Amino acid sequence: MVRAVLFDLDDTLFDHRRSARVALGAVQTCHPCLEAVPLADLERSHAQYLEQLHREVLAGRVALDDARRERFRRLFGSVGHQPDDELVEIAAVTYRDRYRTGRVATEGAAALLRLVRAHARVGVVSNSLLLEQQDKLRFCGLDRYVDTLVVSEEAGISKPDPQIFNLTLDRLECTGDEAVMVGDSFAADIVGARAAGIRAIWFNPEGHTVPAGDIGVEQLRAFEPPEVAMRLIFSGHRN
Repeated sequence: MVRAVLFDLDDTLFDHRRSARVALGAVQTCHPCLEAVPLADLERSHAQYLEQLHREVLAGRVALDDARRERFRRLFGSVGHQPDDELVEIAAVTYRDRYRTGRVATEGAAALLRLVRAHARVGVVSNSLLLEQQDKLRFCGLDRYVDTLVVSEEAGISKPDPQIFNLTLDRLECTGDEAVMVGDSFAADIVGARAAGIRAIWFNPEGHTVPAGDIGVEQLRAFEPPEVAMRLIFSGHRN
């Protein structure tokens, strides 16, 4: 019996890629050297720098605003331009403001959470900062369906460490056998949940190739229609 469903937030319930794409499109207007670069190329470079610096933020070695400025300093550098501090600040502020106003839930996420919440408790497990993730949930209207939010900043541990999943299970008052995890990161969400004894479903909207030797992993390509996702989540299959 499924008593709790755990979800990742960024690029699972929350459409980070879309929000970042909108924000980067606005940043392109900051300087001609960026306007000449295809947005898809900027996205790839930006995602790489974001991942690198996000780890530093979570470790407490770099402040969030400083990491954002450094991210754009590196992005300009990747196209052969050495920006001054003013241009870096303009780009960082433009991105932050457009990202915040462009935040949206993944299509179908609210409807799915509403259905799930009628049958089980809901937890969100995220490698991020508490206030930032709380704000996303509120802004997107998802917080009303979430019983607990566990983030690495607060927990002091990050996915795929099974202890962050165990902490979430404790808050939801259930065991791994009674829970399901849904997330987009195979390495963090699927591997980590399995290590905690939790059945895992890979949210894979881009259709990425399944890691070698793991052809039996359960997958969701979309949250719509929610009835299809519900059947998979509550089917009782085990990885």
